[in-house]
Amino acid sequence: MGNIEKSYELARERYASLGIDTEAAIKKLADIHISLHCWQADDVAGFESEGDLTGGIQATGNYPGKARNIEELRADILKALSLIPGTHRLNLHEIYGDFKGEKVDRDEVDFSHFESWVEWAMANGLKLDFNSTSFSHPKSGDLTLANPDEEIRGFWIEHTRRCRAIADEIGRRQGSPCVMNLWIHDGSKDITVNRMLYRSLLKDSLDKIFETKYEHMLDSLESKVFGIGLESYTVGSNDFYTAYCTQKQKLITLDTGHFHPTESIADKVSSMLLFVPALMLHVSRPVRWDSDHVTIINDETLDLAKEIVRCDALDRVNIGLDYFDGSINRIGAYVIGTRATQKCLLQALLEPIETLRGYEAAGKGFERLALLEEAKSMPWGAVWDEFCRRNGVAVGESYIAEINAYEKEVLSKRN
Repeated sequence: MGNIEKSYELARERYASLGIDTEAAIKKLADIHISLHCWQADDVAGFESEGDLTGGIQATGNYPGKARNIEELRADILKALSLIPGTHRLNLHEIYGDFKGEKVDRDEVDFSHFESWVEWAMANGLKLDFNSTSFSHPKSGDLTLANPDEEIRGFWIEHTRRCRAIADEIGRRQGSPCVMNLWIHDGSKDITVNRMLYRSLLKDSLDKIFETKYEHMLDSLESKVFGIGLESYTVGSNDFYTAYCTQKQKLITLDTGHFHPTESIADKVSSMLLFVPALMLHVSRPVRWDSDHVTIINDETLDLAKEIVRCDALDRVNIGLDYFDGSINRIGAYVIGTRATQKCLLQALLEPIETLRGYEAAGKGFERLALLEEAKSMPWGAVWDEFCRRNGVAVGESYIAEINAYEKEVLSKRN
């Protein structure tokens, strides 16, 4: 028996003394399939054009070696996945279609542009999720689905309709529902006096988009506080989408960077799950704003994971990542962020929740707080190492050397 297994056995005994089954926690963690975001590998560039990002988003950093085409992007994703325990999903933006060098406008896209993605994903044991793309296009401007110009608004309605059809076919082919996220940047840099007009137009656009019912995809809508250059007003606010998704029974996407810095995203989970069928999470790390830093183990991510487990909602919360840090090795960013999210989920699964609830029900506030504090220093790291060992991936910091080798052998040779 190696040191990792010995440490795990000791940890298993320690947790058992609190009535916690570490084997059950490992099994549950293995059943959580995180949706990695394809856009981390190339700073949200996609394969449609070489223009700058527009539409309220911004990628920072110019670390060498980013993916330049679909082959490199797929290779980088597979490398990252080889260092992440478990089986996972991949989240595609529409601009990452396999266009084979052809100019395909966004109101012309169809499943044929993503068929090779499905084939590649199935060959590598992956399932796919999907996103429509409203930014970085000549018709993006400040307004898309909320644009008073009928021609522009119609263009984006058609784009989003086609994306839903693509997502449904992806879901049918892979035998697992494809979550299609809808986020638009629509807003205003300065004061607007037409808030109701733009939100009425957005509601009408969404009603038209959702006229067709599908069986193999799930619609999820994502709000935001503001986008870069659109700071004063966001059409698709949290209030707007919460009301719309509740009425239409759509999924709500909670991006951890899309709220005020003092808001608790964890606190929203129990409220929203009472009124909508499920949630989609985009987990990132905002630093003073929606800066999409690499996810780490911090209070915000840990609280979010604990709330999902405490709500017994693992089957109603789809967990994805959404950050794009171009200032460090991009494969390393994938691995750090995904493993950090998994570590937070494991700590949540190892929480002595029944004992804590018993204390709470009995009004034993001291005991509850004491056990919550002691749980923080329980040997969850030994359980994590064992999880990695069983999945045949790098344990501890040993993945650093593997990523450095990949950079030397592959990334450094890209211009």
